[in-house]
Amino acid sequence: MALGPRLDLRQTQSLVMTPQLQQAIKLLALSNLEIESFVSEALEANPLLEIGETRSETSEPERAAQEHDASPGPDGGEALDIADHALDPESAPGDSGDWSRAASGASSEDTPFLENRTDDGPSLAEHLSAQIGGIAGDRREALIAQRIIAELDDAGYLHSDLRYLSDELGAPLAEIERGLALVQQLDPTGVGARTLGECLALQAKEADRYDPCMARLIDNLDLVAKGDVSKLKRLCEVDDEDFAEMLAELRTYDPKPGCRFGGASHAAVVPDVIVEQLPSGGWNIRINEETLPRLVVNRDYYVELDKGAHDKKAKAWLNEQLGEADWLIRALDQRQKTILKAASEILRRQEGFFREGISAMKPLTLREVAETIDMHESTISRVTSNKYLSCPRGTFEMKYFFSSGVPAADGEGASSQAIKARIKALCDGEEAKKVLSDQKLADLLKDEGFDLARRTVAKYREAIGIGSSAERRRQKKLLSF
Repeated sequence: MALGPRLDLRQTQSLVMTPQLQQAIKLLALSNLEIESFVSEALEANPLLEIGETRSETSEPERAAQEHDASPGPDGGEALDIADHALDPESAPGDSGDWSRAASGASSEDTPFLENRTDDGPSLAEHLSAQIGGIAGDRREALIAQRIIAELDDAGYLHSDLRYLSDELGAPLAEIERGLALVQQLDPTGVGARTLGECLALQAKEADRYDPCMARLIDNLDLVAKGDVSKLKRLCEVDDEDFAEMLAELRTYDPKPGCRFGGASHAAVVPDVIVEQLPSGGWNIRINEETLPRLVVNRDYYVELDKGAHDKKAKAWLNEQLGEADWLIRALDQRQKTILKAASEILRRQEGFFREGISAMKPLTLREVAETIDMHESTISRVTSNKYLSCPRGTFEMKYFFSSGVPAADGEGASSQAIKARIKALCDGEEAKKVLSDQKLADLLKDEGFDLARRTVAKYREAIGIGSSAERRRQKKLLSF
């Protein structure tokens, strides 16, 4: 068979990500605050875009999701499903824990309740800097102290190596140490400490309670966290009465003195979706438009520019700007519809949580929501990423409402978050002489209709920062002093 060149025609299908589709995917994953920044850039780049008046009446996409009565959300085709549009490239997409917990590193929170906080008043750095001038020996010492203050974290701790600061400033290590000593004299007492023990020791010295016994107690905070009373009394060489007094004194100290002041990390959490309960018992769910500008196209300005465009290049540029403006407005509108559609389904599935709290939370996966509202799982993932939902129970990340489940007697199962909350409640209510083992916790949960193995209970217990039965027994014994 002879070989030779020839021409063949073949038809194939391929998935193409158009620039508009890529932009739509990006918009869907952004939070309202990020969208606000994106819109600001678009307003600067496109002369035909401008901010319109905020809608005083409920818009069509919101009206469909408001007055929610636990029925599935609208299944109209206006919401943006990235997977569906990707199959058609030509379609236009649019759219201060206490000291014992500080010593052990355990968290006192079992739900991510996020309070909106503002940064009224001076920051920690500003508060400390204002005090330096009155106690610094000279300008050089004041500058070193200022540099150390800049290295403090929000809690007031110094994590930088003094040798590093010495090399950076070109100052002897002894001068850096004197600068640190100056910072540790400032209010609040305890700032500039490098460890929790040093922070508590500074406060004990300020209170004139830093005797050898208190020093040994602070040097053994690991034993305090474990609740090893007998060993602590032997090390401190005190009786029960003195030990109880020392412990009470230690509890009055602040392990995070810097947290009394504002800081950049305390920025307010702005919700993307707001859920309110109606007097009728239903729900009102809407997009938070306070941080989402409403864009419009200035048609009068377009007509004026079009009259002045006398060549093809100018007209092509103007039409391109008009097309981009129309697409962005349509994309933002479809983004709202998509978020509301997903949020409505989350509200329907987790209505027990909104009415009764975490104990009524049910297991939920991205796939279940995606199948119900006819979207792809990846779309739901983008919709719930970096988004926050505000409701009467607080402000929560939308991802929080998705969790694995465990078997239950009613057949519906229970959310792992609800199980963790129940384990915490059982451990908080136990007596010092009747601390519950993991097996006992499993038995109690089984009596309540939750079938969990002992090792599963242990995994959940550790995940929420609760120690073993032996550790809790020692801690409760310690707290009884």
